[in-house]
Amino acid sequence: MAAYLAEGRPSRDHLAARTLMHADPAAWDELMTWAAHLTGRFMATQVHAGAAAVQLFDSWAGSLSAADYREKVAPYSALALDVAREAVSATTGASAPTIHFATRASHLLPELHRTGADVVGLDECSELGEASRRVGGRPVQGNLNPALLGAPWDVLARGVDACLESGLAAPAHVFNLGHGVPPSTDPNVLTRVVARVHGAEDWEHTALTGWDGEA
Repeated sequence: MAAYLAEGRPSRDHLAARTLMHADPAAWDELMTWAAHLTGRFMATQVHAGAAAVQLFDSWAGSLSAADYREKVAPYSALALDVAREAVSATTGASAPTIHFATRASHLLPELHRTGADVVGLDECSELGEASRRVGGRPVQGNLNPALLGAPWDVLARGVDACLESGLAAPAHVFNLGHGVPPSTDPNVLTRVVARVHGAEDWEHTALTGWDGEA
Protein backbone atom coordinates (compact mmCIF):
# COMPACT_ATOMS: atom_id res chain seq x y z
CA MET A 1 0.00 0.00 0.00
CA ALA A 2 2.75 2.43 0.93
CA ALA A 3 4.61 1.71 -2.31
CA TYR A 4 1.53 2.47 -4.41
CA LEU A 5 0.88 5.67 -2.47
CA ALA A 6 4.48 6.84 -2.82
CA GLU A 7 4.71 5.96 -6.52
CA GLY A 8 1.27 7.20 -7.54
CA ARG A 9 1.19 4.53 -10.24
CA PRO A 10 2.40 0.98 -10.93
CA SER A 11 6.19 0.65 -10.83
CA ARG A 12 8.79 -1.92 -11.81
CA ASP A 13 11.42 -0.88 -9.28
CA HIS A 14 9.45 1.07 -6.62
CA LEU A 15 12.17 3.70 -6.66
CA ALA A 16 10.01 6.48 -5.20
CA ALA A 17 9.06 4.36 -2.20
CA ARG A 18 12.61 3.14 -1.67
CA THR A 19 13.88 6.69 -1.93
CA LEU A 20 11.28 8.06 0.51
CA MET A 21 12.25 5.63 3.24
CA HIS A 22 15.80 7.00 3.21
CA ALA A 23 15.27 10.63 2.14
CA ASP A 24 12.51 11.42 4.65
CA PRO A 25 12.46 8.84 7.44
CA ALA A 26 9.90 10.82 9.45
CA ALA A 27 7.41 10.89 6.57
CA TRP A 28 8.05 7.20 5.90
CA ASP A 29 7.38 6.36 9.54
CA GLU A 30 4.14 8.35 9.54
CA LEU A 31 2.97 6.74 6.30
CA MET A 32 3.88 3.22 7.36
CA THR A 33 2.37 3.57 10.82
CA TRP A 34 -0.91 4.73 9.26
CA ALA A 35 -0.82 1.91 6.70
CA ALA A 36 -0.03 -0.70 9.37
CA HIS A 37 -2.93 0.33 11.59
CA LEU A 38 -5.32 0.50 8.63
CA THR A 39 -4.22 -2.91 7.34
CA GLY A 40 -4.35 -4.47 10.79
CA ARG A 41 -7.87 -3.12 11.37
CA PHE A 42 -8.98 -4.47 7.99
CA MET A 43 -7.64 -7.91 8.91
CA ALA A 44 -9.33 -7.64 12.30
CA THR A 45 -12.63 -6.87 10.56
CA GLN A 46 -12.26 -10.09 8.60
CA VAL A 47 -11.70 -11.98 11.86
CA HIS A 48 -14.74 -10.39 13.49
CA ALA A 49 -16.76 -11.44 10.42
CA GLY A 50 -15.78 -15.08 10.95
CA ALA A 51 -12.42 -15.59 9.23
CA ALA A 52 -10.53 -18.45 10.85
CA ALA A 53 -7.15 -17.14 9.59
CA VAL A 54 -5.85 -13.91 8.03
CA GLN A 55 -2.96 -13.11 5.71
CA LEU A 56 -0.76 -10.05 5.41
CA PHE A 57 0.26 -9.83 1.74
CA ASP A 58 3.32 -7.72 0.91
CA SER A 59 3.54 -7.37 -2.85
CA TRP A 60 6.84 -5.53 -3.12
CA ALA A 61 8.98 -6.58 -0.13
CA GLY A 62 11.19 -8.63 -2.43
CA SER A 63 12.57 -5.46 -4.00
CA LEU A 64 14.28 -4.56 -0.73
CA SER A 65 17.55 -5.67 0.77
CA ALA A 66 17.38 -7.58 4.03
CA ALA A 67 18.75 -4.56 5.91
CA ASP A 68 16.19 -2.17 4.45
CA TYR A 69 13.35 -4.59 5.08
CA ARG A 70 14.47 -5.24 8.65
CA GLU A 71 14.71 -1.54 9.51
CA LYS A 72 12.12 0.15 7.30
CA VAL A 73 9.31 -2.39 6.82
CA ALA A 74 9.36 -5.30 9.28
CA PRO A 75 8.36 -3.24 12.36
CA TYR A 76 5.24 -2.04 10.58
CA SER A 77 4.33 -5.50 9.33
CA ALA A 78 4.65 -6.70 12.92
CA LEU A 79 2.39 -3.85 14.03
CA ALA A 80 -0.29 -4.79 11.49
CA LEU A 81 -0.16 -8.41 12.64
CA ASP A 82 -0.40 -7.35 16.29
CA VAL A 83 -3.51 -5.26 15.57
CA ALA A 84 -5.10 -8.18 13.71
CA ARG A 85 -4.39 -10.55 16.60
CA GLU A 86 -6.45 -8.39 18.96
CA ALA A 87 -9.64 -9.48 17.16
CA VAL A 88 -11.65 -12.50 18.28
CA SER A 89 -13.13 -14.71 15.57
CA ALA A 90 -16.87 -15.20 15.56
CA THR A 91 -16.16 -18.69 14.24
CA THR A 92 -13.61 -19.97 16.75
CA GLY A 93 -13.98 -17.64 19.73
CA ALA A 94 -10.25 -16.97 19.66
CA SER A 95 -7.75 -14.82 17.80
CA ALA A 96 -7.04 -16.01 14.27
CA PRO A 97 -3.71 -17.48 13.14
CA THR A 98 -1.77 -15.02 11.00
CA ILE A 99 0.06 -15.66 7.73
CA HIS A 100 2.69 -13.36 6.27
CA PHE A 101 3.38 -13.62 2.54
CA ALA A 102 5.79 -11.63 0.39
CA THR A 103 6.65 -12.16 -3.25
CA ARG A 104 10.20 -12.77 -4.50
CA ALA A 105 11.38 -12.61 -0.91
CA SER A 106 13.36 -15.80 -0.32
CA HIS A 107 16.29 -13.65 0.85
CA LEU A 108 14.01 -12.14 3.52
CA LEU A 109 12.66 -15.34 5.08
CA PRO A 110 14.37 -14.90 8.47
CA GLU A 111 13.07 -11.33 8.60
CA LEU A 112 9.53 -12.41 7.70
CA HIS A 113 9.73 -14.96 10.50
CA ARG A 114 10.67 -12.24 13.00
CA THR A 115 7.49 -10.24 12.32
CA GLY A 116 5.71 -12.81 14.47
CA ALA A 117 3.32 -14.39 11.96
CA ASP A 118 2.21 -17.92 12.80
CA VAL A 119 2.74 -19.10 9.20
CA VAL A 120 5.09 -17.83 6.49
CA GLY A 121 3.75 -17.87 2.93
CA LEU A 122 6.13 -18.69 0.08
CA ASP A 123 6.07 -18.00 -3.62
CA GLU A 124 7.07 -20.59 -6.21
CA CYS A 125 10.75 -19.60 -6.08
CA SER A 126 11.28 -21.09 -2.61
CA GLU A 127 11.68 -24.72 -1.55
CA LEU A 128 9.25 -25.50 1.25
CA GLY A 129 11.45 -27.66 3.45
CA GLU A 130 14.48 -25.38 3.28
CA ALA A 131 12.29 -22.33 3.81
CA SER A 132 10.72 -23.84 6.92
CA ARG A 133 14.18 -24.38 8.38
CA ARG A 134 15.11 -20.76 7.66
CA VAL A 135 12.01 -19.44 9.42
CA GLY A 136 12.72 -21.31 12.62
CA GLY A 137 10.65 -24.40 11.92
CA ARG A 138 7.45 -22.45 11.43
CA PRO A 139 4.56 -23.83 9.37
CA VAL A 140 4.66 -22.72 5.75
CA GLN A 141 2.09 -21.95 3.07
CA GLY A 142 2.53 -22.43 -0.66
CA ASN A 143 3.74 -22.78 -3.26
CA LEU A 144 2.55 -24.43 -6.49
CA ASN A 145 3.70 -22.53 -9.56
CA PRO A 146 0.56 -20.78 -10.95
CA ALA A 147 1.88 -21.34 -14.50
CA LEU A 148 1.15 -25.06 -14.06
CA LEU A 149 -2.58 -24.35 -13.96
CA GLY A 150 -2.50 -23.98 -17.74
CA ALA A 151 -0.47 -27.15 -18.32
CA PRO A 152 -1.84 -30.62 -19.19
CA TRP A 153 -3.29 -32.41 -16.19
CA ASP A 154 -0.49 -34.98 -15.90
CA VAL A 155 2.04 -32.14 -15.65
CA LEU A 156 -0.07 -30.22 -13.14
CA ALA A 157 -0.74 -33.34 -11.06
CA ARG A 158 2.99 -34.03 -10.76
CA GLY A 159 3.49 -30.44 -9.62
CA VAL A 160 0.79 -30.79 -6.96
CA ASP A 161 2.31 -34.04 -5.70
CA ALA A 162 5.80 -32.54 -5.62
CA CYS A 163 4.52 -29.56 -3.63
CA LEU A 164 2.82 -31.84 -1.10
CA GLU A 165 5.96 -33.97 -0.82
CA SER A 166 8.14 -30.93 -0.26
CA GLY A 167 5.77 -29.63 2.40
CA LEU A 168 6.26 -32.76 4.49
CA ALA A 169 9.62 -31.36 5.57
CA ALA A 170 7.85 -28.56 7.45
CA PRO A 171 6.07 -29.05 10.80
CA ALA A 172 2.83 -28.08 9.03
CA HIS A 173 1.99 -27.13 5.46
CA VAL A 174 -0.93 -25.16 4.02
CA PHE A 175 -1.15 -26.02 0.33
CA ASN A 176 -1.57 -22.96 -1.86
CA LEU A 177 -0.35 -21.41 -5.07
CA GLY A 178 2.93 -19.54 -5.08
CA HIS A 179 1.00 -16.41 -6.07
CA GLY A 180 -2.44 -15.50 -7.37
CA VAL A 181 -4.69 -17.45 -9.72
CA PRO A 182 -4.17 -16.42 -13.38
CA PRO A 183 -7.42 -14.91 -14.73
CA SER A 184 -7.51 -17.43 -17.59
CA THR A 185 -7.60 -20.44 -15.24
CA ASP A 186 -10.48 -22.89 -15.70
CA PRO A 187 -12.32 -23.13 -12.33
CA ASN A 188 -12.72 -26.87 -12.88
CA VAL A 189 -8.93 -27.20 -12.90
CA LEU A 190 -8.81 -25.55 -9.46
CA THR A 191 -11.47 -27.97 -8.24
CA ARG A 192 -9.41 -30.88 -9.51
CA VAL A 193 -6.32 -29.57 -7.72
CA VAL A 194 -8.27 -29.33 -4.46
CA ALA A 195 -9.58 -32.86 -5.01
CA ARG A 196 -6.04 -34.19 -5.49
CA VAL A 197 -4.73 -32.41 -2.40
CA HIS A 198 -7.51 -33.89 -0.27
CA GLY A 199 -7.80 -37.23 -2.06
CA ALA A 200 -11.51 -36.52 -2.55
CA GLU A 201 -13.08 -38.66 -5.26
CA ASP A 202 -16.38 -36.74 -5.15
CA TRP A 203 -14.62 -33.46 -5.91
CA GLU A 204 -12.62 -35.18 -8.63
CA HIS A 205 -15.95 -36.15 -10.22
CA THR A 206 -17.20 -32.56 -9.90
CA ALA A 207 -14.05 -31.28 -11.55
CA LEU A 208 -14.34 -33.68 -14.47
CA THR A 209 -18.04 -33.09 -15.11
CA GLY A 210 -17.86 -29.33 -14.56
CA TRP A 211 -19.87 -27.12 -12.25
CA ASP A 212 -22.66 -26.93 -14.81
CA GLY A 213 -23.02 -30.71 -14.69
CA GLU A 214 -21.99 -31.25 -18.30
CA ALA A 215 -19.34 -33.82 -19.19
